[in-house]
Amino acid sequence: MSDLVDVTLPSEQSEGTRSQVLTWLKAVGDNVAENEPLVEIETDKVTVEVPSPCNGRLSEILAPANTEVEPGQTLGRIDRLATSAASASRPTVSAGPAATTGAESAARPVVAAHSATALSPAVRRLLAEHQLDAGSIVGSGVGGKISIDDVLRHISGGGPASPSAVPSAPAEPPEPTQPGAVGARLVPHSRMRRQIAERMVASLLHTAPHVTTVFEIDLAKVMAHTSKWRADFENRGAALTFTAYFLAACVDGLRAVPELNGRWRPEALEVYDQFDIGVATALADGGLVVPVIRDVASLDLFGIARALGEQVKKAREDRLTPADVRGGTFTISNHGVSGSLFAAPIIINQPQSAILGIGKVEKRATVGANGGQDVLIIRPRCYVSLTIDHRVLDGQRANQFLTVLAQRLENWES
Repeated sequence: MSDLVDVTLPSEQSEGTRSQVLTWLKAVGDNVAENEPLVEIETDKVTVEVPSPCNGRLSEILAPANTEVEPGQTLGRIDRLATSAASASRPTVSAGPAATTGAESAARPVVAAHSATALSPAVRRLLAEHQLDAGSIVGSGVGGKISIDDVLRHISGGGPASPSAVPSAPAEPPEPTQPGAVGARLVPHSRMRRQIAERMVASLLHTAPHVTTVFEIDLAKVMAHTSKWRADFENRGAALTFTAYFLAACVDGLRAVPELNGRWRPEALEVYDQFDIGVATALADGGLVVPVIRDVASLDLFGIARALGEQVKKAREDRLTPADVRGGTFTISNHGVSGSLFAAPIIINQPQSAILGIGKVEKRATVGANGGQDVLIIRPRCYVSLTIDHRVLDGQRANQFLTVLAQRLENWES
């Protein structure tokens, strides 16, 4: 007799987000406990765990590893009236704090710091099942991070893999790409990098005609305001960065040009009333995520700075959930933090209509007036670029947005 319960992918996954089964944490026949992490799902933005909906035995896996899945799809089934004597003797290692109920337990983020000592839940469980010490295994990931493949290779007696290298050499060496080329090696793409590549190509070549317009902005008043208020913000728990000012200024620009806060649909332009602005955030392993700051117009500068800091911290600690990255209506990419002066086009984060690029702030000589005479003055300035979906609006409206943005920043007041 059996009583089968479906294991489904949570329906709150973001619209249009691709999801793929990364790995099953249990095998068919294994006992499972309610709310115990059962399967890891990798979306194009974050990795989440789907917990078991009940106690019982994993009876069936319908979506094996590397299968593309959709929200609401059945991943497997649990027989809650059965138990397995074979798996009952296996130790189970908790993935973290006690599980919760309701929506909070529907999809929990996988915390994976980029070091040899920080292990994913799946790796911890595999080590416990085989009574292995993480210190005895050489990790092949970024910063020596140990992966499931590293553990399995160790169990099978194979040697450690070279970081970022192909596990085994081909039977015949490939021909060099150029005559006499030596020292080349292949670096496998991570799932995140492949998905980023697919989204970039689809956005630029198959979806939206990209057009970029560029302004230069004087940030002297912003810098003066930052110097005055940085310590106060830090004492209250928020880091005051230039990105926070740009988020605030984008509200003025989007109010002036609301179609930028919309989505192209074949039958109409869908314009959103709320400004949910994503901030592109680079990760230590070379990945890129876009956590969203919700309802920016409802926040003052301190509220924006605090929300921004919280989301960026979660991104860099791999604690983002699908809710943190879905539903953005506009995006900012502050590429200047890594030294870039200008970038174009910055690829639009579909299905949005535009993305704002912010270059490095540096002191530049510019012409000003003094007593009716032209003089050279030194000012902190940066280039900003707005890349638009040309189906949604034209260059004149894009320039209007940047004009309003520049006016807000160049005339910043407390």
